[in-house]
Amino acid sequence: MPGSCSGGKQFWNKGLFGLRKSSWLLWLIPLLFLGFFFLYPLTAIFGLALRTNELGWTSFPWQRVGSILGFTIFQAVLSTLLTVLVGLPAAFLFGRYDFKGKNLIRLLSTLPFILPTVVVAAGFNAIIGPNGLLNLLLMQIWHLDQPPIQILNTLAAILLAHVFYNTAVVIRTVGSSLEQLDPRLEQASRTLGASPWRSFWEVTLPLLRNSLASAALVVFLFDFTSFGVILLMGGPQFATLEVEIYYQTMQLLNLPLAAWLSIIQLGCTLILTVIILHRGGGLPIPVAPRLSHSTNRQIQSWKERLFLVMMMVLLIALLVMPLVALVLRSLTKLDAVRSGNNTIFGFTLQYYRELFINRQQSLFYVPPVEALRNSFFYALAASGLALFFGSLATYALLQKSRWNKFFDPLIMLPMGTSAVTLGLGFIIVFATLPNARDFYPVLIPIAHSLVALPFVVRVLQPALASIPSSLKQVAATLGASPWQVWFSVELPIASRAAAVAGLFAFTISLGEFGATAFLSRPDIPTLPVAIFRFLSQPGSLNYGQALAMATILMALCASVMLVIDRINTINS
Repeated sequence: MPGSCSGGKQFWNKGLFGLRKSSWLLWLIPLLFLGFFFLYPLTAIFGLALRTNELGWTSFPWQRVGSILGFTIFQAVLSTLLTVLVGLPAAFLFGRYDFKGKNLIRLLSTLPFILPTVVVAAGFNAIIGPNGLLNLLLMQIWHLDQPPIQILNTLAAILLAHVFYNTAVVIRTVGSSLEQLDPRLEQASRTLGASPWRSFWEVTLPLLRNSLASAALVVFLFDFTSFGVILLMGGPQFATLEVEIYYQTMQLLNLPLAAWLSIIQLGCTLILTVIILHRGGGLPIPVAPRLSHSTNRQIQSWKERLFLVMMMVLLIALLVMPLVALVLRSLTKLDAVRSGNNTIFGFTLQYYRELFINRQQSLFYVPPVEALRNSFFYALAASGLALFFGSLATYALLQKSRWNKFFDPLIMLPMGTSAVTLGLGFIIVFATLPNARDFYPVLIPIAHSLVALPFVVRVLQPALASIPSSLKQVAATLGASPWQVWFSVELPIASRAAAVAGLFAFTISLGEFGATAFLSRPDIPTLPVAIFRFLSQPGSLNYGQALAMATILMALCASVMLVIDRINTINS
């Protein structure tokens, strides 16, 4: 029997899935993919930027570039501070108290984080835009001819959208740390005479500083690389690095300047990503034994009830109402007939029906429903690519090899690279090919899979690492081939993690707008690109169709998130 066990171990160590001494073979395919479609485009950006004779240092717009970089940092810092200001009390509420509807509100607060930027823009347009529900309601009540709330195309709109987007990061990160924190530390300070505020400030907050700093860094990175929010809600007077790269490439065809802006943006995001990954381990947090809900308490005093009510009103107004308004406004028609200053509202499905109709019978018109179909197939292809290459990279990371310390950071590089920069790199590399525009639809799912690849690896790695090697060795000892071991042992255990990773990649692709804005052809648009085009065109019909498409996209993303949450619940 010992001999058979030894033989099983030897079989496993030399088998196809146990290439301990040859893990670079597992890295080969993902690195070839990453090298050609990621590193090569980035190298092309650097090469174009270094051709200073095309741009000329004397004519380089130093002042404008400095102004754009300064505004990018300024709005990211301000957005991060506001997000922490809203998210920290919410994290304390979810991390310290049990109350009715807690899981539902937590789920609803997470939904904005996974929504595409075009959906966010459409949601805020539906509630506070010139034809938004809130403005229409106030005009009806006060008998006004002009909308009283004119916040779109302002810095306030940008900040509001960023807080809407990223509050979930603070709630999840800091709230999880609070749930693990030993409550007896805070109770001890209270028995020594500290007030609740002093106990939180001097005991709880210092223990949370690392998770809070990590959340703030992640939020700052997202705000720094914000593209769709600035483009759709800030207007032409506000330009961040991302928006200026798009403007210089697609409007002015000034690729050398766009390349320099991309290098500046890439350098900043990579530094931020390294800092975030470095802080990922965090400082140790004193934890209590995980008894059933032992760290949470019920709402009891009137102050706690007031705090609950205030936070619920804030979170619902900020995170839920724009999405509710999006759905309602996509079903609302404004009749042209007015009685004085009164506007007549009516329920309609016209905007949804129009998605299937080419009313002007134009040869160049693409029905929005085709954009939905395009996005669906792109998302399927992108999730398949991300799962395939991510699985190979994950298996390679699980092997003990000196290569991993070099390749692990490399596979994470797309996480610190803007999708706009990636789209620019694709334009520079592939635009010179014969019939390049015919090749662009193939590049879209490739770009999406690169964006999703680091997340897929990070989801799969813990699941595969948790599989006991003894199970695989026993199966091998009983005569199972490497494929049989993988199919019978590893796949059933890792299938749920793979499903979550694939669904997450599907959602990322479904709503990706940055790289797609560069690569999408007019005759083969994606749903986010179609929403952007319809929002940019005048007319109530175009506006209504944009909201209808945004509602459909929101419903798809929400459905995927519910499935992921269900899988995670089953796993736990």
